[in-house]
Amino acid sequence: MKTVHEVSELTGISVRALHHYDAIGLLKPTQITPAGYRLYDDAALSRLQAIMLFRELEFPLADIKAILDNPDYDEKEALKQQIHLLQLRREHIDGLISLVSKMIGENDKMSFKAFDKTEIEQYTEEAKQRWGNTKAWHEYEERLPSDTTEERKSSADGMMRIFAEIGKLKHLPPYDKAVQDEIAKLQKYITEHYYKCTDEIFAGLGKMYCADERFKENIDKAGGDGTAEFVSKGIEVYCGEKK
Repeated sequence: MKTVHEVSELTGISVRALHHYDAIGLLKPTQITPAGYRLYDDAALSRLQAIMLFRELEFPLADIKAILDNPDYDEKEALKQQIHLLQLRREHIDGLISLVSKMIGENDKMSFKAFDKTEIEQYTEEAKQRWGNTKAWHEYEERLPSDTTEERKSSADGMMRIFAEIGKLKHLPPYDKAVQDEIAKLQKYITEHYYKCTDEIFAGLGKMYCADERFKENIDKAGGDGTAEFVSKGIEVYCGEKK
């Protein structure tokens, strides 16, 4: 067991911050002595380490508490997500270093691309929403660290090609066999490249393809205007007939 001062010296977290973590229920001491001293065991230190990792990734304390208190929280899955986020941050920093080097070495045109943290912020937000939600997301997140950027891009491009093929069939009704064959191919592709796409998940994706502007825009870009809505109707027919 370690006192609050020993924990502070070990971790670099101030005593005041540890008191605050206790007050908000983020990190409760394992024991409080009759004299009022806070004591922390190895389990508490392990939780503190997780807190520090999330703080390093700029997660708000309220979000960290919600994640760690989630009964479905999986430490190994969380670490894999954190690795991916750290890799994204490293790529971001490498981009900034490259930009500064160019600024020093040559009179390069002004570029602001290196300052773009959209992907990091987007992934972080999605990570918060998806922690421990479904086995499918667990499977997807497990694959992320092992897939290279090129592999992820190749998988995304492959899916866009399927959407493009479906887009060519918009003159047909959604229940047409040619359309349904492409819809089945899409489900199989998701299972092979991302996670096991059950009919239930596939039905949810079909709705999301229309509701989420990012998906809708990308799918319509691949197959032409109206493709996202057409795909959604095709999936609805496909899943409906399998019930």
